[in-house]
Amino acid sequence: MVKGYFIIILSAICFGLIPIFALYAYQSGVTTTSLLFLRFSFSALIFFLYLFLKKENWRITRKQFLSLVLLGGVLYMGQSSFYFTSVKYIPASLAALLLYLYPIFVAVLSYFANKERLSKLTLIAIAISMFGIIFVLGSPRGHINLFGLLLAGGSAIIYSIYIVIGDRVIKNLPPIVTCAYVSLFSGFSFFAFGLLSHSLSFHFGKVGWYMVICIAFFCGVIAMFTFFVGMKIIGPTKASILSMVEPVVTFTFSTLLFHQKLSAVQMIGGIIVLFGAILVVMSREKNKRSENETQPRVSYL
Repeated sequence: MVKGYFIIILSAICFGLIPIFALYAYQSGVTTTSLLFLRFSFSALIFFLYLFLKKENWRITRKQFLSLVLLGGVLYMGQSSFYFTSVKYIPASLAALLLYLYPIFVAVLSYFANKERLSKLTLIAIAISMFGIIFVLGSPRGHINLFGLLLAGGSAIIYSIYIVIGDRVIKNLPPIVTCAYVSLFSGFSFFAFGLLSHSLSFHFGKVGWYMVICIAFFCGVIAMFTFFVGMKIIGPTKASILSMVEPVVTFTFSTLLFHQKLSAVQMIGGIIVLFGAILVVMSREKNKRSENETQPRVSYL
């Protein structure tokens, strides 16, 4: 069990370093489109190489193909674009914090899409997180760029849609296969977008390439793989809660390396937001256990 905790924390650290590596890449002249195209392309290559060497079955049905195109080529592409672009306009720690509003959006979307019950605890947790956001945004240190806030918030909304849809359509696929195809289709989408927008460029320095490799390997392959391994050991609820170390990691490194600081009031608000998100995760898991005890299991194809 301790091993599972360690693995999930390692995953959260890797995910938390994404905006830090991205900021260094931007300083080296890497465009957002180029960075994300290379990130997902390298990740897909490593994932498929792993499947090939392990002789794992990576075949998918036509329905799964279309679902994965939607998840990777549209939703994950949109989420990544919004998130990676947001750190150009607002502190990386604030962007990471706003991303972690996604458990709230998942709970609300599941209520409308899957008729999942919103318990009193879930509603209280949502109210707590919204109260925390008032502190985060209401007492900013200096001027906060509205466009950056909208991008970070939009990233959380798109990610919640990705989770709700993904939970229904890819249950019969191994996680490693899902990661491989999501990375592949995301890479294709960024390549196509880069060609159409003329934003795809590889004329940047060595530091930029180092950062791209770090994002692809550590923040892509290692982060995803360790999360699924850890989740298998300790379960999805504990894994989701421990993953909230991610914005703490981003805050720490953005403060140390880029001197991007949040005010004391914002930090208190951030703690409240994360506390509310944790309550949402725990409440939804409790609801699911109750429903499983009273209803037959349904398998989504």
